[in-house]
Amino acid sequence: MRKVHTSESNIQLQQDVQQELEYEPSVNASEIGVTAKDGIIGLTGNVKSYAEKYAAVHAAERVAGVKAITDEMKVDLPAFHVRNDEDIARAAINALQWDVWVPTDLIKVKVDSGWITFEGEVDYKYQQTAAENAVRNLTGVKGVSNLISIKKPAVVPSEVKTAIDNALRRAAEVDAQHIKVNVVKDRVILHGKVSSWAERKEAERAA
Repeated sequence: MRKVHTSESNIQLQQDVQQELEYEPSVNASEIGVTAKDGIIGLTGNVKSYAEKYAAVHAAERVAGVKAITDEMKVDLPAFHVRNDEDIARAAINALQWDVWVPTDLIKVKVDSGWITFEGEVDYKYQQTAAENAVRNLTGVKGVSNLISIKKPAVVPSEVKTAIDNALRRAAEVDAQHIKVNVVKDRVILHGKVSSWAERKEAERAA
């Protein structure tokens, strides 16, 4: 079998990511530049919303062989999508209040030039994630900084390891045989190899 040179691998990965962006209906692929080097994908260009920016990164993560992504895309809002910070803050608070997974009394919201920042402390990772998901598609949002921390519960490492091993086996998008789990105090460490950045994120989510 002919060995594929690194330059050829980079070109192929670049093309794969470009095609994935073209197949993603929420993304205008013609406005996004893609570079690839040793599994690291660079995304540049202008997008019309934070939601599109997120969708482009998520699409690139799905491609096999992608190890990391550098996101240098800029959100250039159309004039009819521009909102002042007060309107965005009000919309963000409403979105959080309507999301059953978000403990709104534990989260503070700040908005600066269209950029939302969350602060506070919640009990679980899914609550931290839900807060960001709730505001991602709001009109006028240029970005989200999720600074919400998670409380450290008292854990029994052996029980946590068993639970995570089981969760990884249940995850359809993860090959659990290639992932090893270690728990040291309140820290979970995952070792192994996965086929894409998306599979790595799914393993982290399962854990």
